[in-house]
Amino acid sequence: MRIHPNFKLNGTALTANELVEVGYSLVKERKPYEVAIGDFLLDWCNEEDVITVNTSGSTGKPQPITLKKGHMVNSALATGSCFNLSAGDSALLCLPAEFIAGKMMLVRAMVLGLELDYVAPSSTPLKKLRKKYHFVAMVPIQVEHSMQQLNQIKTLIIGGAKLSRALAQSLLTKNHNAFETYGMTETITHIALKPVNGTHFITLPKVKVTLDKRSCLVINAPEIGVQDMVTNDVAALISETEFEWLGRYDNIINSGGIKILPEQLEAKLSGVLPMRFFITGISDTVLGQKVALIYEGDEKPTAIEDSMTSVKSLSKYERPKKILGIPKFPETRTGKIRRKETLALLNVE
Repeated sequence: MRIHPNFKLNGTALTANELVEVGYSLVKERKPYEVAIGDFLLDWCNEEDVITVNTSGSTGKPQPITLKKGHMVNSALATGSCFNLSAGDSALLCLPAEFIAGKMMLVRAMVLGLELDYVAPSSTPLKKLRKKYHFVAMVPIQVEHSMQQLNQIKTLIIGGAKLSRALAQSLLTKNHNAFETYGMTETITHIALKPVNGTHFITLPKVKVTLDKRSCLVINAPEIGVQDMVTNDVAALISETEFEWLGRYDNIINSGGIKILPEQLEAKLSGVLPMRFFITGISDTVLGQKVALIYEGDEKPTAIEDSMTSVKSLSKYERPKKILGIPKFPETRTGKIRRKETLALLNVE
């Protein structure tokens, strides 16, 4: 694949041949996160027109899928156009290159001619950096631990997990040019964006959405090889290019015939619960399922219950019937909570 002449990696301009040498060097001599970068660079520079990538594993075991390099280029060009990125702009890779979000930061840099720096993926990626960047992608936990340094970033995209209302409000106090993203490995990262102060997602150019009979999104994005892709994401459609994300169809709780979207309930509670938590349905002999709140930390369940009393919008059906704590959530490499594994550790289903 062609490498933009303005592309730089950690301050060094590289041709395609030199990039192969860097790839081998990273694979042979460096830390695991650098090995992942090196592996991808070698894959990108080989003669194959496809690349195999793994899904994040947030809803099950990571699965390998095949993507065309040409479609990845088109995705990078769409992002560049959307954010007016130009050759020579600076960018930071602080996500694992094993997964699509990290890989696409490399692709965007190589295709658009960005000057890309990389650091070890961590919850505090900006801690040792003083440089300003035009474009950075993070997951919410990285944003949360980088609030005091976000003035170093001109445009920030946030993905990998739902952005909580509390974190979005904190971002607004920084007057930051930040966007929540919607996408997945199969769509080569984001196909829609929402400003942190916005109410709904707007698709990238040449991406259209409809709904199926379940009110789940169906995506059409021919430039990245996506045609009639049926998702499990429940949404309210505003137009063929705008939608409000409501939650996951496979997470819906059926409690005595009342259907509850956990993500909508989580949004209501995020303003009063400072810790990480999620809502799920667990077995109940009378209701079939009952609403449960699982939180991270050592707070007493009674303290959680007291905090929820201030949320007047909670219906009696939404109010959690079970509250359980766990010291630390199991996570994927990209920082998503492994919900099924968490429930197994708590011995609930």
